[in-house]
Amino acid sequence: MRKGYVYILGNRGRTAFYIGVTSSLARRMRLHQEGSGSAFARRYKMKGLLYYEEHPTVAGAIRREKQLKNWHREWKINLVRAANPEMEDLTGEVRS
Repeated sequence: MRKGYVYILGNRGRTAFYIGVTSSLARRMRLHQEGSGSAFARRYKMKGLLYYEEHPTVAGAIRREKQLKNWHREWKINLVRAANPEMEDLTGEVRS
C-alpha cells in the first residue's frame, strides 16, 4: 500500500490557500513549482508548501483532505501556524 500526503499551499502573501492530496509529495511539489500542479494553485500563484501530513494510505489522506476542505479558514490557519508559526515555505524539507 502506498502512503498518502495531505498538503496546504499558500501564495506569497499567505492570503489564499490550496489543500491537496498526493502519493508523492516531492513529485507533486515539483509540478506546483513548474506551474502544472493544479489550475487553482497556478492561477493564484501558490507555490509555498506551508503544511503537510503523511498518512499510511492514500485513502486515509483523501479522507483527511475532505475534512480539511470543510474547515473554516481560521481553523486551517491555526493548523498551519501550530506546525509552522512563521508560515515559511517547507518545500526544502520534502525529499524524493
